[in-house]
Amino acid sequence: MAIALQLPYPAKRLAAIVPPRPSWLAAATVLLVCVPTGEKDVTASVHVTPADLASLALVGLIALDLLRGRLPRLDPAACALLGGVVLAAALATVHSIDPASSSTGFVRLVQIFVLVPAAVLLAVRDTRDRRLVLGSFVLAALIEGAVGANQYLTRTGASYTGQPIRAIGTFGALDVMAMSTVVSYGLLAALGLALAERRPGGSRWLRRAMWASAAFLAFPLAVSFSRGSWIATAVAASVLLLRADARLAVRGVLVGAAAAVVLVGGLGLGASGVTERLSSIGSVSAAPDQSVSDRYDLWATAGRIWQDHPMTGAGPKAFQQLRDSHAPLRLSSGSDAADATIGFQREPLLSPHNMYFLVLSEQGLIGVVAYLALFLALLTGCLRRATGPGLAALALLCWVLWDFLYADIGGTTTVLTSVVLGLAARTAFPGPDSREADGA
Repeated sequence: MAIALQLPYPAKRLAAIVPPRPSWLAAATVLLVCVPTGEKDVTASVHVTPADLASLALVGLIALDLLRGRLPRLDPAACALLGGVVLAAALATVHSIDPASSSTGFVRLVQIFVLVPAAVLLAVRDTRDRRLVLGSFVLAALIEGAVGANQYLTRTGASYTGQPIRAIGTFGALDVMAMSTVVSYGLLAALGLALAERRPGGSRWLRRAMWASAAFLAFPLAVSFSRGSWIATAVAASVLLLRADARLAVRGVLVGAAAAVVLVGGLGLGASGVTERLSSIGSVSAAPDQSVSDRYDLWATAGRIWQDHPMTGAGPKAFQQLRDSHAPLRLSSGSDAADATIGFQREPLLSPHNMYFLVLSEQGLIGVVAYLALFLALLTGCLRRATGPGLAALALLCWVLWDFLYADIGGTTTVLTSVVLGLAARTAFPGPDSREADGA
């Protein structure tokens, strides 16, 4: 005898208001990045965060829906590109100098560049899903931005030029770039959502809220003192504005410059640190500081490792094992990190701080070809098809690809990269099944 289970009336009302959507798990993945995880041993091979668990839950739910026939299959082009990344990582692991250690790196690479992006691609079906996930980026950025701004104003952040003024949000001094990454993502998502609402019939209140959010997030991004995040955000915002409206891009530059003059020159917010950090950008080639010099040496180290393992690389996570045997003698032992929680520590330099060099050294030419094919397909597809909320996906992808020139995966916010790639894949490979009810 079959038993029919009926939901109570309040549950029915909740289900009607908030229908079950896999995209909720994608949004939860973004928001759970903000959960403090405490200071971690950066040399440990595995770090599992609440955001990672949420991303794996999303992958599991999507896999279950695929088995039940509730979702369409992936676009063949997307399958080929993602499969190429898996194949390259597998070959690198098999030919690794230490296959046991590389196996954990293989799992991480497949999670970040294949499984979670594919799950986000299938979970985001229409404009409501896109707004939900992009809105989670904005909310996470507002949370971290508020914490970071308070750290700067109350002098409770990480050490910068000997003063505890660097905004780091909830991440701690050992993950000093995390807050600026989250804030950058949120600022670009807010800009993209605001521009998407400029069309006829767009929501005026949402547009104003997103413009206000983007304006607020500019301050915590500034006091993160992250040159890399500043440059990547400027590049991505420029691409976004030019793709949306070239005239708006010009106005945006003028308004941004005026706001910077008022905030930094007039009100003095972050003036000394920001101006000093900005001036240092122009000296990265002529007179680089120690952090830039170390980065150049790490790139050279990655090149030397690749020369010894040209086709399949040395294997995932092999860079840190081979660094000392291939690095110049002048390379520092680590970078300085300090805040009220950890005191002063030296953080070891375990990667080349360039995703493309990291892939080259650990996965060889096969890996570089696979990753570049994926990135170029996503970029060209987004440039051709980005409209509405897809503009934000284009901007986020541009930020990631530019940031990869001087950074790589690692840290609490790594899982956000996979969500960005999934959103970009949805824009680049919309497929006949995607439901863009409002034309976005």
